[in-house]
Amino acid sequence: QVQLVESGGGVVHAGGSLRLSCAASGRSFMDITMGWFRQGPGKEREFVAAFSWTTYYSDSVKGRFTVSRDWAARNTMYLQMTSLKPEDTAVYYCAAGSFVPNTRIVGRLNEYEYWGLGTQVTVSS
Repeated sequence: QVQLVESGGGVVHAGGSLRLSCAASGRSFMDITMGWFRQGPGKEREFVAAFSWTTYYSDSVKGRFTVSRDWAARNTMYLQMTSLKPEDTAVYYCAAGSFVPNTRIVGRLNEYEYWGLGTQVTVSS
């Protein structure tokens, strides 16, 4: 049974920072693409960042967010978020998919087979 569990969400003032974690279990994730998505109030779920053998970012977070994986801890992915803005307020989801990513498909929700339940991030102005 594959499980993805997010943690690290919370409330922060604009300009602040948070680090999200995603702990994966149930199989080896060494050869799998892992990504972060978010869904703000009244909005559709959107791509944030992904990590395979390289990293991918949406234009809205590029330069502010950093995605990484902890190879030593295995199956753990992080999202370091800095210079947070109120528009970053959303539920953040961890996802994993067994596909070879490229810039054209890495942001597609249906490429990812496994999803976590999400963690809330609220940025106050």
